[in-house]
Amino acid sequence: MGIRKIALYILGISLAFIACKKNDVPKVVPDRDRAEQQIIDNDSIIGYLETHYYNSSAFGVSNPNPSLNDLVISELPEDGILPDPTNNTLLMDAVEKISTVYSETDYEFYILNLNQGGGESPKFCDKIRVNYEGNLLNDVLFDSTVNPVTFDLLGLVPGWRKAIPFFSTAEGFNDVGDGTIDFYNFGLGVLFFPSGLGYFSGSTINIPAYSPLIFKIELFQMSQNDDDADGIPSFMEDLNNDGAFTIDFDDTDGDLIPDYVDIDDDGDGKLTSKEITVTTYNEATREAIENLPLQSDEVLIKIKEELDGTFTGTVITLYDTDGNGIPNYLDKNK
Repeated sequence: MGIRKIALYILGISLAFIACKKNDVPKVVPDRDRAEQQIIDNDSIIGYLETHYYNSSAFGVSNPNPSLNDLVISELPEDGILPDPTNNTLLMDAVEKISTVYSETDYEFYILNLNQGGGESPKFCDKIRVNYEGNLLNDVLFDSTVNPVTFDLLGLVPGWRKAIPFFSTAEGFNDVGDGTIDFYNFGLGVLFFPSGLGYFSGSTINIPAYSPLIFKIELFQMSQNDDDADGIPSFMEDLNNDGAFTIDFDDTDGDLIPDYVDIDDDGDGKLTSKEITVTTYNEATREAIENLPLQSDEVLIKIKEELDGTFTGTVITLYDTDGNGIPNYLDKNK
């Protein structure tokens, strides 16, 4: 088994989708060729996008705080003519096509961005708080949430890790006073995935194998992951910035432990956490944090809104003692 395959096995890249319960374990059927299946899935998704429309007039400046409750997706009538084009838009004319690579296969998926959101954009390895609905292309609902739920993106199907970073979290929230939170200006959209970015050959009671998937999502909050608690956010340990963790590219010291779960990234016997400095700053506004005067070896890695309305910024100092362009924590000679 090649190193790449070992890495994928160890890291569990093909983890079960968020909706899985104990009695809903994916059933595996023989794998098809991924590239060939992608062609089939993409044709199916395009067919859906060309025959369905949504109520586009319900979004935009007329509705500054839209939600999934405002969205209605309908199938074109038999004559194929879009009803009331002033208020409706064909999905194919509104989505953005995204190209990506997963499992050494070129994929395309589609995003309908109904509201960008006013907060931060999650990285592929962060935690997110969302509401969602999951549908098949025949519009059968296979899963949904009633209240917001929190997921680690590394535990979801690849499509979520690829698509969620295109949205931002809520601009803020209000405490309603009954124990609930009212988010405003949050990320809102619809994701259209081929099966290769979903279950692929796996299946559940509700999702057949090789099913393209549709997810309607509301993105409320995110939290930055540091999986090995070494002070370096996990997203910064994706060394080649490919949106995945593999031993091939993300293992600095060659110990077969990817950096994001390695407490001594360069294998020099010094903990990574001892080769950096993490400092927090509290300011009245987000803009003040964003405009902190940083030194050349300092990086602002996180901004958090506190309950009192102030903002905390986390800054990491990546020392480079010998000035060779490699931070000490990745340089086994320092």
